[in-house]
Amino acid sequence: MPIERARLETTSEAGARVAGRLRTDLIGWLTTVAPEGMPQTSPIWFHWDGSEFVIYSLESARVKNIEAHPEVSLNLDGDGRGGDIVVVEGVARIDRSYRPASDHEAYVSKYRELMDGYGWTPEYFAKSYPVPIRITPTRYRHW
Repeated sequence: MPIERARLETTSEAGARVAGRLRTDLIGWLTTVAPEGMPQTSPIWFHWDGSEFVIYSLESARVKNIEAHPEVSLNLDGDGRGGDIVVVEGVARIDRSYRPASDHEAYVSKYRELMDGYGWTPEYFAKSYPVPIRITPTRYRHW
């Protein structure tokens, strides 16, 4: 059954602000569901192209969780007062045929400063986080 992709409405001030944050925020929080049903949330780096999200992962429980339960939630930090909240619900898939992080120019550009701060090259990052996860958004929520 095809996944119905949600589109973020960007003509309003709030929608434009959300789109800007999805392009520029460096850290998101990805919630997956473990095979036993327990939610697990972890910080992630991500790229949003306006249509889908790409995350590069370690070979970890996160990958197994997605293989067992592809429904995920990606959240951005709020303003510390319960506002400026962004939640994206979606369906994730492990796509080992997708290009490595080192060949993803927009991703490397977004995270270059953090990589440099850790002393990582894009090639090192790609070897350390070799599993591409692609997320099709099914719902955007913000307030």
